[in-house]
Amino acid sequence: MAFLDNSGDIILDAVLTDTGRMRLSKGDGSFKIVKFALGDDEINYTLYRNSNSTKGAHPSGSAYFDLDILQSPVLEAFTNNTSTMNSKLISIPRTNILYLPLMKLNEEQGDWAANTNSAQAADKFVVLVDEDSSRKTTATTNPGLFQTTNGMINGVTAEGTLIRVDQGLDTDQVPPSFTLSKDLVETQYIIEMDNRLGQIVVGSGGSVGKAAAVSFIDDDNIASYFLSLGTDNQFVAMNENKDKKGDSAQTIQGPRGTMLKFKIKSNLELQTSNYLFQKIGTTSAAWTADEGAATVNYIDTTVRVTGATTGYRVDIPVRFVKVVSTTY
Repeated sequence: MAFLDNSGDIILDAVLTDTGRMRLSKGDGSFKIVKFALGDDEINYTLYRNSNSTKGAHPSGSAYFDLDILQSPVLEAFTNNTSTMNSKLISIPRTNILYLPLMKLNEEQGDWAANTNSAQAADKFVVLVDEDSSRKTTATTNPGLFQTTNGMINGVTAEGTLIRVDQGLDTDQVPPSFTLSKDLVETQYIIEMDNRLGQIVVGSGGSVGKAAAVSFIDDDNIASYFLSLGTDNQFVAMNENKDKKGDSAQTIQGPRGTMLKFKIKSNLELQTSNYLFQKIGTTSAAWTADEGAATVNYIDTTVRVTGATTGYRVDIPVRFVKVVSTTY
């Protein structure tokens, strides 16, 4: 990793991502660049020296207000597509927009919420990788290791917590009864996760547990799922609820766009082997609860949800758990 000196001439540093290089290497002439994205993650806009700046306006005049920003060093382009541009820039031709849309994890219902046990997996969604682990932690004959089912997903059957992401204007200045403008509605979501660990599946309706189609898997084993409104109705739907936040299970305060719903299943290797837990996870961890204790193996990861229209991104923490032994 290195920085580019941006104090003089403007430098354009462009590279193909790992996925782009893989497609180019096929050599069949089908590789074409049809889209590109821009981001401003490295820009510190507080360096803008106008009269509102804590340092005051630049002494040389308005032509120099942005000089410190323009001369800030920037990272060289790098090829790992999962590490580039956390926030993508978008173009909206209208000039009458006061609030931009965002995406939020909806945890307003218990069966949508992450785990709350600080001694185990607080603020994470827990995928219990096999039936034995699920049975031991949520046994019907005793409270099990978790005192709540919040955040718990059976990695084999996909029973349990639903992961839901809502999109819209999160402001109380515009009532939710208003209809969100079409150019601000997120119509396609990209979900990225480690393909070695699990897969994205339908979370609600009549096809719970049905796997989503993987769009591609990059050289780092990161699988990307492209899910669209109108095409993938089991995952993406319009949020037609007009109630105020607090009156119903809504997390967006203002006008709402779409919502994404899914669950996660564990891959066969996690169910039948401890190899990945030993390679990239934590083994023989001691977990305690009011009603018992356990030894578990676990892997922490992140499932990334990005809006293809707005460029907004939400990172969802997930813990894959295999129970080794329990004491009640």
